[in-house]
Amino acid sequence: MGMTLTEKILANRAEMKEIKPGDLIIVEIDIAMATDISSPLTIKIFKEMGAEKVFDPEKIPLVHDHLVPAKDIQSAEFSKIMRNFAREQGIKYYYEVGRSGISHQLLPEQGLIHPGDVVFGADSHSTTYGGLGCFATGVGSTDMAAAWVLGESWLRVPESIKIRFTGKLPEWVSAKDMMLLVCRDLGLEGGTYKALEFGGETIENMPMYDRFVFANMTIECGGKNGVVIADDTTREYLKGRAKKPEEEWLFFQPDEDATYCQELNYDVSDLQPMVARPNLPGNVVSVAEVERVPVDQVYIGSCTNGKIEDLRIAAGVLKGKKIHDKLRMVVVPATEQIYHQMLTEGLAEIFHEAGASIGPPTCGACFGAHMGVMGDNEVGVFTTNRNFVGRNGSTSAQVYLVSPAVAAATAIRGVITDPREVLD
Repeated sequence: MGMTLTEKILANRAEMKEIKPGDLIIVEIDIAMATDISSPLTIKIFKEMGAEKVFDPEKIPLVHDHLVPAKDIQSAEFSKIMRNFAREQGIKYYYEVGRSGISHQLLPEQGLIHPGDVVFGADSHSTTYGGLGCFATGVGSTDMAAAWVLGESWLRVPESIKIRFTGKLPEWVSAKDMMLLVCRDLGLEGGTYKALEFGGETIENMPMYDRFVFANMTIECGGKNGVVIADDTTREYLKGRAKKPEEEWLFFQPDEDATYCQELNYDVSDLQPMVARPNLPGNVVSVAEVERVPVDQVYIGSCTNGKIEDLRIAAGVLKGKKIHDKLRMVVVPATEQIYHQMLTEGLAEIFHEAGASIGPPTCGACFGAHMGVMGDNEVGVFTTNRNFVGRNGSTSAQVYLVSPAVAAATAIRGVITDPREVLD
């Protein structure tokens, strides 16, 4: 019986020749990551277990990203707990404020993720790493603490959904627009505890920064993990950054006779920029169909669309223009390295001259904590991944999810706008 891409990755790390959906297996873990907001409880459970040492201090990255810079005393204490634990355990990959970034962009950037790996992250969007052809999923604090002790964990093998894209994308249409289609068609629960396997000629011709979007937003469909088939583009991305030597990268391919519980096929040749209306990532229409309500805030950033390429796209739309005088715009690069690139490439100057505020790398506004939170009855246009009620601030705020190009065009017009309208 043939195996899907996810099944092959898991079978390898379980040291089994063959597995199938529903099997309970024990897998070796390559990376077990936690953040400032998740690590305090994990550390508490770790110590309650009576553990003294983590299984491998080189496989447990600890990242300051959610409540940074610390917004209050409690968040400062959270950071301090993780900081002290990192020192006690001799954690090799510890990322402090000012030398850190949003974990789901930082770890690939730093070369900690490789094709064929099994990755646990103490955050739901840890699925992002699957863009590199690995199995990556979010887990809770108890599972993470056990992983820190044992270096392995049990999993139930998920069923797989095969998702294929064909055709050439029109200009100013992106992976975010493609993934919003998947969110529309699967809904919040259509991918529950399933592996979403992304492929097809469109993705094969996409750069890595776009591929991460598919894996990132897998969780918006309830997915256990999302995985993009690794290829030469993956290999080129890893060269010069990967921590593992090239001979340890594992480029698995799904078998032709693999069994999938569902298949989705899309031709993107005529795809339009898409928008997820409040209050669900799957409440999706084309930009031409969305209501033209006045916008209070445009936010560009997050683990979904805070990469340097995203900022280049937004800056390309904004260059020489001003944001609408009745809204505010917040730009947050995903990592400090991206922040530096933004400065050296002149993107920061474009955003500043347009009237935007530029913040340090943080998850803050994406989950309604700080640095861009929405007020009562405000309307926001975000390049993030979720727009649930109260996700980005007030429960009465209305948040729309878009691509960086649509976000920048919206900032200019003051209402949700197709980028082609401002670039003609």
